[in-house]
Amino acid sequence: MNFKDLGLSESLLRAVTEQGYDTPSPVQAQAIPPVLAGRDVMAAAQTGTGKTAAFTLPLLHRLAAGPAPAGRHCRALVLTPTRELAAQVHDNVEAYSRYLQTRSACVFGGVKINPQIARLARGVDVLVATPGRLLDLHGQGAVDFSALEVLVLDEADRMLDMGFIHDIRRIVKLLPEARQTLMFSATFSGEISTLARGYLVDPVKVSVTPPNATADTVKQWVYPVDKQRKTALLSHLVRDNDWHQVLVFTRTKHGANRLSQQLEKAGIPSAAIHGNKSQNARTRALGDFKQGRIQALVATDIAARGLDIEQLPQVVNFDLPNVAEDYVHRIGRTGRAGAAGRAYSLVSADEADYLRGIEKLIRQTLPREAVEGFEPEHRVPEGRAPAAARPQSRGRDERAAAPGARRRRGGRGRRSGGASDNRRRG
Repeated sequence: MNFKDLGLSESLLRAVTEQGYDTPSPVQAQAIPPVLAGRDVMAAAQTGTGKTAAFTLPLLHRLAAGPAPAGRHCRALVLTPTRELAAQVHDNVEAYSRYLQTRSACVFGGVKINPQIARLARGVDVLVATPGRLLDLHGQGAVDFSALEVLVLDEADRMLDMGFIHDIRRIVKLLPEARQTLMFSATFSGEISTLARGYLVDPVKVSVTPPNATADTVKQWVYPVDKQRKTALLSHLVRDNDWHQVLVFTRTKHGANRLSQQLEKAGIPSAAIHGNKSQNARTRALGDFKQGRIQALVATDIAARGLDIEQLPQVVNFDLPNVAEDYVHRIGRTGRAGAAGRAYSLVSADEADYLRGIEKLIRQTLPREAVEGFEPEHRVPEGRAPAAARPQSRGRDERAAAPGARRRRGGRGRRSGGASDNRRRG
């Protein structure tokens, strides 16, 4: 199957081709036809599977056939949990609509509101927004939902995790009941199913991955290390393996700032990105990372589901997340759209419970590799994933891909014996 088989307009197909795509991903192949048919859709898909295009392309196809929006009206609303994700979705909308006459806008907090009000004054076909800023704009009379045709809830599970359920309910009450609603989530959890029953009518269900699975394209390793030596190990890995681009996750904002400063002192250009940073600082850091001006971008979990970085080669968990599901979203930043990726977790003995929770969730035992010179004094226990889910022995190429690991004779890696950002609006 290719995109031509899905019934999209020639203008959209031209834009898709220019983006370098010709074959739809599984979620796109399953979701686009029912969206084009006007059905409500509830889709579960991991990050990096092409889900943004799965709703953006058919949405633009439908809107292109309708009338232009009047002043302050919007015809389609896409709600996202974070500013970074809103910007990413809007980038997709602009890229795919370049040969259409549709108008779009992206609004989120942390920046001046007046330019956003001015942008909405002439009306937009597609409005991408975070919940808090959208409610502020509506309260000022800057946006009119009376002509809204489509609502998209993107990363719905993340919005629930971040405490946006009350904002979502307030927003939905402002919208026409006669609308098409699309919901995209990493999983079909109980909360998501309850939310869907309240807002979707006879939805088509699309699921392309097992719940909480990690992408097959991402190879994963655990590096046991004592807590106080994590920074030194990370610096060693960056230098020894000549990593030009690495996304590093910490558990706290303070930890992200401290690690970024330590990497800078070690001669590794880096920047921190988290909820206490201004939007301009976050945008600048992400831009510098994408352009190669910094090697390491140190982030809290605010970035786990909002950063879209093409061909990101590796992700490092400097701290394991205390919520196991966040591990899946973190490492989903690499190995996207079928590309190969690598995820490394620097695990100290005090994180053993977090590691066990992650392995139980993803039904895998993650291979431990001790890095020569950084062997821990304190043991990180071996995992015991369900027998059916335990990984097969790795081949030589996969073992060789673990950077910095000490080798035994025969090439086998030595087995060691061994809070996210505060809830906020828009």
